[in-house]
Amino acid sequence: MDNPKQSVANIAILSLLFAGFLYLYNCSSTLTNPLISFQNQSICNQTNLTTIDDVSVPVQDELDSVLAKTSMANKTVIITIVNKAYAVADQDVKADTSMLDLFINSFWLGEDTRSLLDHLLIVTVDRTAYDRCQFLKLNCFQLKTDGVDFEGEKIFMSQDFIKMMWRRTLFLLEVLKRGYNFIFTDTDVMWLRNPFVRLSHNETKDLQISTDMFFGDTWNKKQLINTGFYYVQSNNKTIALFETWYGKKDNSTGMKEQDVLLDLIRHDIIGQLGLRVRFLHTLYFSGFCQDSKDFGAVTTVHANCCRSITAKVADLKAVHRDWKRYKKYTFVQKVVCA
Repeated sequence: MDNPKQSVANIAILSLLFAGFLYLYNCSSTLTNPLISFQNQSICNQTNLTTIDDVSVPVQDELDSVLAKTSMANKTVIITIVNKAYAVADQDVKADTSMLDLFINSFWLGEDTRSLLDHLLIVTVDRTAYDRCQFLKLNCFQLKTDGVDFEGEKIFMSQDFIKMMWRRTLFLLEVLKRGYNFIFTDTDVMWLRNPFVRLSHNETKDLQISTDMFFGDTWNKKQLINTGFYYVQSNNKTIALFETWYGKKDNSTGMKEQDVLLDLIRHDIIGQLGLRVRFLHTLYFSGFCQDSKDFGAVTTVHANCCRSITAKVADLKAVHRDWKRYKKYTFVQKVVCA
């Protein structure tokens, strides 16, 4: 009579051999059919998918959710990035207003700009700035970077300043890859009028970017660009531009991201990628480097060519005062003419 233990052992060995045979068969089938290999790989690696009733659907992360909530119907969002130094008034110099306060107030004071606050995403790089954003009941997203402190004031062209500008570029590349168009605006840009009135709505314009000095031709590639305000359409060309731009980070010691983009434009990245780039006139998109002479036309005012936060805040307060006086004057003129 057979030993029962021996029979169980034999069955177990046969089961293992059969399982091994099936495994080798499946592997050999996959290797001989590259389509099956690709399909298996793409399904297994899609960690952002979940299954509901046997149907795979994308899983939104926090950034997806906040972009969907903030964007306009055409998937356009307004983005600014702030840290503690810009979000909270500096008590050491007895400041009563932060840069973020001035920025948000400009939307309230501007012409046809209040509704744009619904589409403004405040990206914060530290917890204090995020808490301040939440307190103001704005659309907030905390951008976390391990091992980097972006909290304090980053003096223009300091190493921390350069690191923060490159981190910004990488984040904006991620936004483009998710299919969103955006206006990026520095927080020291005052929105006096709705800029979409002056920006081209033609989707063939891939990039529309502000300038420090305008030389009379909106298509002239020799313009001195400023990355403090620009409008980008999400497409393969602009994604390639941002990838190329960010790819220069480690080979651009001592250069800020704006200088690197300017250098790429000088070396015809526009032609190489087939981009349509429009350079914005300082008559409408003004700044301290070259200010607009026409209060009736100016749309935004950027505190460029001005280094410290204290100086920027003081000068931008003056912009607010002048804007209020202009609005009061034009209101009186309308009443008199009526």
